[in-house]
Amino acid sequence: MSWSGDYEKYMATAAAVAGTAMVVRGVVSELVPDELRELLRSAARGIRARVSSTHTVVIDETEGLSTNQIYDAARTYLAARINTDMQRLRASRVDDAQGIMITMDQGEEMLDVHDGVDYTWRLVSRDTAAAAAATAHAAPYGIGGGGASRRGRSRFEVKSFELSFHKKHKEKALRSYLPFVVDTAKAMNDKHRNLKMHMIEYDAWTAVDLRHPSTFDTLAMDHSLKQSVMYDLERFVKRKDYYRRIGRAWKRGYLLYGPPGTGKSSLIAAMANYLKFDIYDLELTEVKSNSDLRRLLVGMSNRSILVVEDIDCSIDLQQREEGEIKRAKSSYSGEENEDKVTLSGLLNFVDGLWSTSGEERIIVFTTNYRERLDPALLRPGRMDMHIHMGYCTREAFRVLASNYHNVENHAMYPEIEQLIEEVLTTPAEVAEVLMRNDDVDAALQVLAEFLKTKRNETGETKAENKNGNQKINKYEQSMV
Repeated sequence: MSWSGDYEKYMATAAAVAGTAMVVRGVVSELVPDELRELLRSAARGIRARVSSTHTVVIDETEGLSTNQIYDAARTYLAARINTDMQRLRASRVDDAQGIMITMDQGEEMLDVHDGVDYTWRLVSRDTAAAAAATAHAAPYGIGGGGASRRGRSRFEVKSFELSFHKKHKEKALRSYLPFVVDTAKAMNDKHRNLKMHMIEYDAWTAVDLRHPSTFDTLAMDHSLKQSVMYDLERFVKRKDYYRRIGRAWKRGYLLYGPPGTGKSSLIAAMANYLKFDIYDLELTEVKSNSDLRRLLVGMSNRSILVVEDIDCSIDLQQREEGEIKRAKSSYSGEENEDKVTLSGLLNFVDGLWSTSGEERIIVFTTNYRERLDPALLRPGRMDMHIHMGYCTREAFRVLASNYHNVENHAMYPEIEQLIEEVLTTPAEVAEVLMRNDDVDAALQVLAEFLKTKRNETGETKAENKNGNQKINKYEQSMV
């Protein structure tokens, strides 16, 4: 009886304590602001950190307005090592061409072992308003600024990875393990990632997948010119230490010029696919001022291609001297000087101080009329290699015939190649005609008739056209 009575008394006391705790918790939740509660939690974490043998590194999803690359690397690294025995998993797929990506869900933990050390990863989420109040009492180590969350989620939510380990392994975690995670994720991304095309939307870069199939193998260009471009690209990406030693920004400029339909855009896509570089399509008419231009260009990633197509007509770039005169007159007359995009502002990024804001970048300008460009854009150091994209040649025709009909030789080739040598026709025109028929004989017959008609209608041949690509120097380059 005595034991039974003590048990009942114990259970009654435990129930009373639990009830009191629930009431107190409810009162605290109602009366104590979120900021103060987060402050108390942070203080408790600080006390535990002083007496605990475990250290924690916090890796926030964002750093100010920029993405935290270590967070993205950790997400990729952990996704490849996910433990499917977890109670909660997150599944996602943003591209039909990719498989389903399985990642850890909020609040889950995952153990990883590297170099004999146990590391525990945990995904957490917190309110930015509450987190701001506890900034002064944050954990000992933080990677990332805990800025606003990414577009598409609530602006008040910040996701973070918490990496925990024994305090005696702190140096190994920071100097060895985290770099290992970043390098491993980079290798995985380089192998599997989709290239991105970035465009300006609401004064900021917006990315979509780049799925342009163009490669140097399928590009309708003369073989010698194609090899020259490929060699120049390979040489550029291998010369990081060289550029640093000579004190120059690690960048390279290419000017693509020639008539419409000669493959300038296809060459850009082939360059991106060859180097695995993202493309940033800079539409200058969408940029309001030099300051906006700088902000956009600084926001570019490394290992990328900046493209300004039809630069001669995309915007009325002021000459540097003209711009200075206009600014002086505006200041003298008391008129408000609007900060517009100028040639000086663009050149300052191409080879001025702002050109050092990134590494391993390629800048490509395209134009149909090179003679219309300001000479300041053309000199070496800005546009290092000038590539003439001319009318269709014999080699270009054979590449197109192979692409569209998988044929290397044909009885009609001599006649068509002779017409190609005489007629001013672009690779785009030839490709369009070849696509009209699935039968190779019919397609080549139609192409021959098209070329004869074009010759009779225009009355102009390549030999008579000074801008034709038979006599022109196909490329001019200044090798660094």
